[in-house]
Amino acid sequence: MSIYLHDIPLPEAKQRLKEALISAHLWQRLGVEEIPVDEQAIGRVLAEAVWAKISSPHYHASAMDGFAVRSAHTSSAGPATPVALYYSSQTVYVDTGDPLPEWADGVIPIENVESLDEGDLPAADARRPKAIRIRAAIPPWSHVRPVGEDIVATQLVLPEGHRVRPVDLGAVAASGHTSMRVARPPRVAILPTGSELVPIGSPVKAGDIIEYNSLVLAAQINSWGAHATRFPITPDAFDAIREKVREAAQTHDLVLLNAGSSAGAEDFSAGVIASLGEVFVHGVAVRPGHPVILGMIRQEDRSVPVVGVPGYPVSAALTAEIFVAELIAQWLGTTIPDAQRVQARLTRKVTSPPGDDDYVRVLVGRVGEQMLAAPLNRGAGVITSLVRADGLLVLPRGTQGLPAGAQVEVQLYRSPAELERTIFAIGSHDIALDLLAQYLAGKQRRLISANAGSLGGLLALQRGEAHLAGSHLLDPESGQYNLPDIQRVLPDVAVKVVTLVGRQQGLMVAKGNPKQIQSLKDLAHSEVRYINRQRGAGTRVLLDYHLHKMGIETQNIPGYAVEEYTHLGVAVAIASGRADCGLGIAAAAQALSLDFIPLYLERYDLVVPEQYFASPLLAPLWDTLHLPVFRQAVAAMPGYSVEQMGDLVAEGGV
Repeated sequence: MSIYLHDIPLPEAKQRLKEALISAHLWQRLGVEEIPVDEQAIGRVLAEAVWAKISSPHYHASAMDGFAVRSAHTSSAGPATPVALYYSSQTVYVDTGDPLPEWADGVIPIENVESLDEGDLPAADARRPKAIRIRAAIPPWSHVRPVGEDIVATQLVLPEGHRVRPVDLGAVAASGHTSMRVARPPRVAILPTGSELVPIGSPVKAGDIIEYNSLVLAAQINSWGAHATRFPITPDAFDAIREKVREAAQTHDLVLLNAGSSAGAEDFSAGVIASLGEVFVHGVAVRPGHPVILGMIRQEDRSVPVVGVPGYPVSAALTAEIFVAELIAQWLGTTIPDAQRVQARLTRKVTSPPGDDDYVRVLVGRVGEQMLAAPLNRGAGVITSLVRADGLLVLPRGTQGLPAGAQVEVQLYRSPAELERTIFAIGSHDIALDLLAQYLAGKQRRLISANAGSLGGLLALQRGEAHLAGSHLLDPESGQYNLPDIQRVLPDVAVKVVTLVGRQQGLMVAKGNPKQIQSLKDLAHSEVRYINRQRGAGTRVLLDYHLHKMGIETQNIPGYAVEEYTHLGVAVAIASGRADCGLGIAAAAQALSLDFIPLYLERYDLVVPEQYFASPLLAPLWDTLHLPVFRQAVAAMPGYSVEQMGDLVAEGGV
């Protein structure tokens, strides 16, 4: 084919490059390697998802400097009725981060106690007194970071294709990993050519041009996750350039040839590439940078793409952004994020200390015509808020908070395109959703779940703040799942109801079932500590329904008022000794090595407004539900049935 400069449209140029790479089996990840979890991992791209091996924290940790106590010993304390606790036998001093004694379930900050020695005199050492006097009771687990507050064993920490950031290293290490499997960085050779070029730092005379394009190109390439090699300058000589290109192609995955990409007397790039393989693009209809060359060098055992980069610095940088960044991202299995700010609406109120600049990490995504910002957990020990964050909202000093619905500016951590591929799911927690998120990541979709309970999910749909809601609400009167509550909460919203899974609910108990719990009747025993789900959760509705049928009053169940927001949260509370049992799913029990007492079969549905059901955004989700490998993965989890997965249960006004 002719190699004379001839501009073609940019989409066509990209398509020619892609087709050539596909034909050469190069439109895919180049390889996988295992690396340690250390500071050298920054910017690497995960080739496999990271799942938590252990919980973080893995012990009950003090969240304050103060005194560890048994909360029951403080129950009678008040301003007029102080309580004294004796050191060693009833209390001990702990610093922030120290493990709690096995007998303790709370911490009183040191500033809230009176440290006393003999004779009720102030203690010489406030941290080692004879006793402490307190004037207020504390509830159980006050000022304590319980096991799994941040990360729960088996949860998804980072998905495949994620580019590792500094905060991610903490999450990966905290979840029990010492290594990660990552994509092999592409090796990119940069060959500056031109007799007029001189190295940086050289004396210059008229006609000399300092060669710094290779420096800029190398910095771009390294920032995108590849490894760049800058070759010495090659003078304008066809044979010399040809030999250097051939040499570079032997040890690199991509060759950038700069410059000589035009059609002048000393522009040898196109001819060199054609002599070693094929030129399939010479000239693209972009300004600056139109003299781009795209080609492929054919060798005995491999093919190597070559890009002829224009010599003008702005053109060179733009060419790299248009063609090279995308190729490197494809080879790494990721995308290049864009630094940008967006206007979004807060999904819930944010409180803020008025004297501080307040930095709030948020999830960001578009639902309908509005961009939404959902504040993440702001707990002191929650490193996963950094991992999950899509952006940063700054409340300046003097701001005491913002109400739900406020318009805010968000500094993005992710590209706007990635946000447009985000599916917002709010409602009941289910482990199958985490698995679904991993499969969707391979389909250029990001599924983020906010665990607000089944009722909370329906209310989010009512407010237009979610694409779908997970629900397993049992109606006490009809015995039906979901449909009566959908009719009640969403009377004017046309929805489709699709079954995700059938699953088994039961009591999770410690290994060996030391309290010999057999049924809900045992929850009323004084020695059994229950851990509940939050109000509006389908599991809580299920519990209340059966307690009512059995005539068991909730006030007679120790721990009924203590709440967690996920099945895994309940499981970790039991595994860590905070509770003896809780209602949940079999998969959560298995994840934390608990015993499971099966009680009820239920249907877990996805409730989707009709306006989003057939959208391109959700199309990959429905495809995944019918994917055999996904159904097999869900069915392999204990207590799950996929017989009805993907079935349309109801539609329209339900």
